[in-house]
Amino acid sequence: MKFDKLNLEDVIQVSVGASAFAVPVAFSEESWNLSRTLPWCNVAFIVFISLLFVALYAYQVIFQGEVKHRLGGFVTRILVDYMITALIVFIILIALNRMPILSEPIIALKRIIVLSFPASMGGVVIDGLDKE
Repeated sequence: MKFDKLNLEDVIQVSVGASAFAVPVAFSEESWNLSRTLPWCNVAFIVFISLLFVALYAYQVIFQGEVKHRLGGFVTRILVDYMITALIVFIILIALNRMPILSEPIIALKRIIVLSFPASMGGVVIDGLDKE
């Protein structure tokens, strides 16, 4: 099994999956406004549950429950998948002119996190489809 290694195919799959789930939410004014009003404790909770769901799916589907001797690859996979997702969300928000990175960096970061929640689910699911 070569599931420990992240290759170009995996990066593309995560990117496409993240895009498919992020685009519909990114066009929603509700998500833009939510990033303005959501307290930091809720934003942190969104990051936590995003990473938890990605970890659970990767554990069961990509690593097939066998991470005992591959813990480093497992953790790396989760973090890299989430970072790819955040980058895709960032790019989508830039394209929609909804990324106030210079004028309101806190809002921009919150917006990335809020949209990365559904996008990370799409990214890991698409990535895991060919592992079964």
